[in-house]
Amino acid sequence: MVSYKELGLVNTREMFAKAIKGGYAVPAFNFNNMEQLQAIIKAAAEDKSPVILQVSKGARNYANSILLRYMAQGAVEYAKSLGWENPQIVLHLDHGDSFELCKDCIDNGFSSVMIDGSHLPYEENVALTKKVVDYAHQYDVTVEGELGVLAGVEDEVSSDHHTYTDPEEVIDFATRTGCDSLAISIGTSHGAYKFTPEQCTRDPKTGKLVPPPLAFDVLDAVMEKLPGFPIVLHGSSSVPQEYVDMINHYSGKLPDAIGIPEEQLRKAAKSAVCKINIDSDSRLAMTAAVRKVLAEKPAEFDPRKYLGPARDEMEKLYKHKIENVLGSKDKA
Repeated sequence: MVSYKELGLVNTREMFAKAIKGGYAVPAFNFNNMEQLQAIIKAAAEDKSPVILQVSKGARNYANSILLRYMAQGAVEYAKSLGWENPQIVLHLDHGDSFELCKDCIDNGFSSVMIDGSHLPYEENVALTKKVVDYAHQYDVTVEGELGVLAGVEDEVSSDHHTYTDPEEVIDFATRTGCDSLAISIGTSHGAYKFTPEQCTRDPKTGKLVPPPLAFDVLDAVMEKLPGFPIVLHGSSSVPQEYVDMINHYSGKLPDAIGIPEEQLRKAAKSAVCKINIDSDSRLAMTAAVRKVLAEKPAEFDPRKYLGPARDEMEKLYKHKIENVLGSKDKA
């Protein structure tokens, strides 16, 4: 058993309470490798923003669970070396799909886990979430549950449809499971293709797709049922068109990729939404930078020469999210 406290990490309890009170959201950035981690920590440390390092089941398998533990510990020490005396860093399992996976993460230094039973019948979701909560709380690890289903594809998580969260279920779910935060479905979606062209309109001036608005009425109803309870939005990448255009310019194929408009995320961040998940945006930034270098310098084969610019581009993206979208700068 490795406690996250030994690694210098924190859980989300106090972090979320401050975010709700302060009217901002904590960034939850997914990472798979060293360059992503370096960029996240440098951005958070320089902006003094609390941050959640998210790892999916697939990313954990990719990075290796033992190496991942020491990467998280190293991230804390790296943040301190950048002048962040008391780093507020969470290591979080994103979309855990079983009790066994959540338990293994808790036993290996994670300070927060998500158990995603949203695809299960309601009573099974309640039972599974409660089982994870009962185990996690023994070790002061916080737990995120989920009600409602998000469309889209991200790692092992996929669905071809939305199911909005039923506000009538949230009190019962939160009370019976004891979860510390709740991911809801209000129209966000996983991946870089969050909406089909048929779901969107087209801007007559630019020809670009305009996505449908998020269901803020559902969010408002959930907040009314659970005042002050930490709410989470998954699938909240904005899919910056500059990166999509760069990827396509350098022989990529991302037709009609579209995300969540940042003004809608700003609105959500000022509500009870205190954690907003962003993954695809950093993948796009990284891929765009790598493609640019390899296209302009086809003889280049030193990974540092294309992963370095990719890291810099991701850091710029993370700072933009912290400063201009989520409002979490100088909150830690």
